[in-house]
Amino acid sequence: VLVRNVPPDPDESVSELVEHFFLVNHPDHYLTHQVVHNANSLSSMIKKKKKLRNRLDYYELKCSRNQAKRPTTKTGFLGLWGQKVDAIEFYTMEIDKISKEIEAERQKTTNNPKSIMPAAFVSFKTRWGAAVCAQTQQTKNPTIWLTEWASEPRDVYWQNLAIPFVSLTIRKLIMFVAFFFLTFFFMIPIAFVQSLANIEGIEKAAPFLKPVIELSLIKSFIQGFLPGIALKIFLIILPAILMLMSKFEGFTSISSLERRSASRYYFFLLINVFLGNIIAGAAFEQLDSFLNKSANDIPKTIGVAIPMKATFFITYIMIDGWAGVAGEILRLKPLIIFHIKNSFLVKTERDREEAMDPGSLGFNTGEPQIQLYFLLGLVYAVVTPILLPFIIVFFGLAFLVYRHQIINVYNQEYESAAAFWPDVHGRVITALIISQVLLLGLLTTKEAASTTPVLLALPVLTISFHRYCKNRFEPAFKRYPLQEAMMKDTLERAKEPNLNLKGYLQNAYIHPVFRGEDDDENYEITTEWEQEGLVPTKRQSRKNTPLPSKYSGSSSPSLPEVIHEPL
Repeated sequence: VLVRNVPPDPDESVSELVEHFFLVNHPDHYLTHQVVHNANSLSSMIKKKKKLRNRLDYYELKCSRNQAKRPTTKTGFLGLWGQKVDAIEFYTMEIDKISKEIEAERQKTTNNPKSIMPAAFVSFKTRWGAAVCAQTQQTKNPTIWLTEWASEPRDVYWQNLAIPFVSLTIRKLIMFVAFFFLTFFFMIPIAFVQSLANIEGIEKAAPFLKPVIELSLIKSFIQGFLPGIALKIFLIILPAILMLMSKFEGFTSISSLERRSASRYYFFLLINVFLGNIIAGAAFEQLDSFLNKSANDIPKTIGVAIPMKATFFITYIMIDGWAGVAGEILRLKPLIIFHIKNSFLVKTERDREEAMDPGSLGFNTGEPQIQLYFLLGLVYAVVTPILLPFIIVFFGLAFLVYRHQIINVYNQEYESAAAFWPDVHGRVITALIISQVLLLGLLTTKEAASTTPVLLALPVLTISFHRYCKNRFEPAFKRYPLQEAMMKDTLERAKEPNLNLKGYLQNAYIHPVFRGEDDDENYEITTEWEQEGLVPTKRQSRKNTPLPSKYSGSSSPSLPEVIHEPL
């Protein structure tokens, strides 16, 4: 259980406060705890030491190949200028120097009360005790001793645990305003490019290109593919921006960072890709069309524009969907990045292993795009059914490709216990409601207004179904039933009567910088696994469960590591 906003006490440390509080309020179930340290500066120093050690390994390897000539380097930035010195001696001295600084910073972080945050990871003897603590209010004051389910160790985003709890609300407000302006002002360059991505717009902006544009091949390319390509270019940098915004908000787990980024990315695609391209004209004309009409006319306005944009979305599906799936199986982008790193950055075998790391699937980008295609399929199923085969082909290819990539390519960096599904279900319901409302707007323009009252029942029934699912199934993703917790505790005591749970949990949530200065231990484990033949391929799927993620750097304890007391 993650405990936050521990009230300060001048006479006791945070660790003593946490221990005393839980021994008093949960005496039969409290087991142990780990306080949270602000170790961000120490983490930066350790990363710097890794880079220096990597450079030393490179020069030692270079010297071993040609012992007659000692390698040299310059002491300036990136070895580009400064005094020329012996490279091995220089980096050895630098490593010794930073090792002393790391040790001093580690002692400072451990012993300085200001480095200890008012938060802790608390472990309990039973699942029942943990469930009671995580799902109840601990004191009369609802703003202190706040408890929630802790993410698994690999899922913890340690940098954000150092953010003061009182600043989280302000950070969220700032990011809400920033995302609002990003979403609606991003429509201006998109609409401008879309206005130029047609024959009339280009001829008006650049009349001297008219003879070239009138060529049949160029004309077909501009009308068919240029709008989709222009939109795709604008969306390349967006996921990185949204992830930075989520990190600034202060979420403490990688899964919550990706969930928030995915929600914002879907909303952005809904506004700028779907609605922004359906309504013709520049951004200010779109805004003017909404401001000068009543709210009842908005569905009608959009409904009229939907059939006119079917061709654009067909080309968008082919460019972004089909080509994206093909690029995913070919992995051209990672291949190009690997060769660039291999040519300029890779110096040692460890560098090459890191350059070849495929990473994780990236739910914050892939899942919103897939749901956008689902929305397009629902909207155009009745309006323009010719678009449906393109959607079906995309989903068929995506199923085969992503199934292969998940099994054979990507690493599973954390386990979030299906925390994404409530958000996915909510966006599916949203897509259904949008498609039904736009269908109502379209039918009012086709002299079928008499059917509108009948169709009004569709959104009502959809919302009712969503509320039923939310009340019936969402608690399973948010809370842990005490009955099930008691059953599992009883079963575990019967099967493992001598289980030393404290030895299993006491080091699970220690900050990665206090486990060791580098990944040598983990590297030895992976080498040992390969020698045992457990992973016969070169793919790094050996990192899937017990080893650290690239964000948290902490390992997830696995059952074989459980320590049993002697009989």
